[in-house]
Amino acid sequence: MAQTDDSAVFSTRFARHENELKQLYFKLYHNDEQAWSFFVDMLRRMWAARKDELRALDAARESDPAWYKGHELVGMLMYVNAFAKTLGGVREKLDYIQDCGVNYLHLMPLLESPEGRSDGGYAVSDFRKVQPELGTMEDLSALADECHRRGISVCLDFVMNHTSEDHEWARRARAGDRAMQERYFFYDDWSEPNEFEKTVPQVFPTTAPGNFSWCEEAGKVVMTTFYPYQWDLNYANPAVFNDMTENMLYLCNQGVDIIRLDAVPYIWKELGTNCRNLPQVHELVRLMRMVCEIVCPGTLLLGEVVMEPSKVVPYFGSVEKPECHLLYNVTTMASTWHTVATKDVRLLRHQLGQVFALPKEYGFLNYLRCHDDIGWGLDYDFLQRFGMEEVAHKKYLNDYLTGKWPGSPARGELYNDDPRLGDARLCGTTASLCGVESARYEKDESKLDWALRLDLALHAYMFTLSGIPVLYSGDEIAQENDYGYHNDPLKAADSRYLHRGDMNWQAAARRRDPTTPEGRVFAGIKAMEQLRAEHRVFDGAADVWILDTRDDSVLGIGRYYRGEKLLALFNFAERERQVSVNELGDFRDLFSGEEADKFALTIPAGGFRWLLCDFDEK
Repeated sequence: MAQTDDSAVFSTRFARHENELKQLYFKLYHNDEQAWSFFVDMLRRMWAARKDELRALDAARESDPAWYKGHELVGMLMYVNAFAKTLGGVREKLDYIQDCGVNYLHLMPLLESPEGRSDGGYAVSDFRKVQPELGTMEDLSALADECHRRGISVCLDFVMNHTSEDHEWARRARAGDRAMQERYFFYDDWSEPNEFEKTVPQVFPTTAPGNFSWCEEAGKVVMTTFYPYQWDLNYANPAVFNDMTENMLYLCNQGVDIIRLDAVPYIWKELGTNCRNLPQVHELVRLMRMVCEIVCPGTLLLGEVVMEPSKVVPYFGSVEKPECHLLYNVTTMASTWHTVATKDVRLLRHQLGQVFALPKEYGFLNYLRCHDDIGWGLDYDFLQRFGMEEVAHKKYLNDYLTGKWPGSPARGELYNDDPRLGDARLCGTTASLCGVESARYEKDESKLDWALRLDLALHAYMFTLSGIPVLYSGDEIAQENDYGYHNDPLKAADSRYLHRGDMNWQAAARRRDPTTPEGRVFAGIKAMEQLRAEHRVFDGAADVWILDTRDDSVLGIGRYYRGEKLLALFNFAERERQVSVNELGDFRDLFSGEEADKFALTIPAGGFRWLLCDFDEK
């Protein structure tokens, strides 16, 4: 559809941010007037290219800036090829996605990447082309349009730290183009790279050691923080920021509603530092936030900051100068699986208490697992109080969750195992880590019952937290690990493909049968979604606190909002527990409607209870 000429809207939005935008830009790029002029013209061009339908969506969201902070959004994360082969296939499966209660669709990296050197799509060779076997950019735009008609928002990764070595800029840099080399970090010898290595940690010390690689064709050293085929971009060069920002806006103009800023802490490099979370990173993200508020204010920025809470929270910015709209609740995810393995909620209570104390304006994405591994970045200073030492405890967690620990029902695999440091990470689907896979293999109904209860309890816990809950595609039907990746030479070395298997559509067809694991989990999640949407106590503006259960196996969370109070109790023990909760009000079970005795609450082994008091009904 043709765009309406509405330059006054652009001018008003630009004027609102112009002073700060120019101040930050000139600070980063040393008063470069020519680069600034190009930048402003680019914003105007991208606004002019924005479709009327997207401008209408922008206007609606501008009038309701908290549109994503309530209790209506439920996300789903998927690889297009694993879920439905192509973007057109995903479009055909939108009925299923809606049947799952999902209205926030996160499509994993799908832009053009070289086969065998893509890191799962995170080595982009063209930011304006879709990987051919998945479809075209027109297919992505059509899918986004259909999603919008159905009330579904679309999220896409924006890999901004680096490009593939096959990107046009990289190809020209290899051929000796000096201007293109300046878009990366090229060095004539190893002197300066060796200085960097003294202070910069390695991301993948076992599979991709070091932060630099030798480029034979250019005869130079190039910075490659992640893998040798991923060349780090130099954001100190305004041409990089200008062109990458234009690439981001191009994707927004295809209908992408949420831009996931991949590896954002790494994007500014400075000799003598660890090249993580530098002040310039926050300045760049602030610039990008203002850019979106000018060109596409219906767009959200989701920051991928896989670090401890003290490093994560600053990416929200401030109330006056916000940066990301949403951040991943990374530490909570890792602490959750620690709790599954230990049956001890003390760390989770401690960590959630810190999250609950943050301003309500901060919005988190909550998830049980993602496309990546589970890393054990836990609060070991806190765990030491209970005799849990870092290396030994990591080994226990990995032994338990891979099924090596005697009696463990979990089935996972290690990723990036470094026996010397005991620093392996973990892979596996939610169902397999909960014990569904082992119970079905053993044909043990009692074990299966416990595993399914735990699976549902973890999802209920995720739905209890403020923010946006995100399912990994397949978890809604208790999909198990896919060991077939071992037979694929392009995947065999990467155990993360264990939980990236193809969607099991035969299993999905059983989701209506309550006698099957698929049906039990699907029905349970659907019931949770419905209750969460119906009750205002799940709103992001609710007060949230830790309940004292007097039992280190039982996590208690309280929520209150506009006359509704929720008590959520989760039993991680292998036996049922009875707890007493001293909270004002008379409560009923939110699922059965039956009255509950708050002084003698029974919680099944591996199970949960949602109890509600509606003071307005009294």
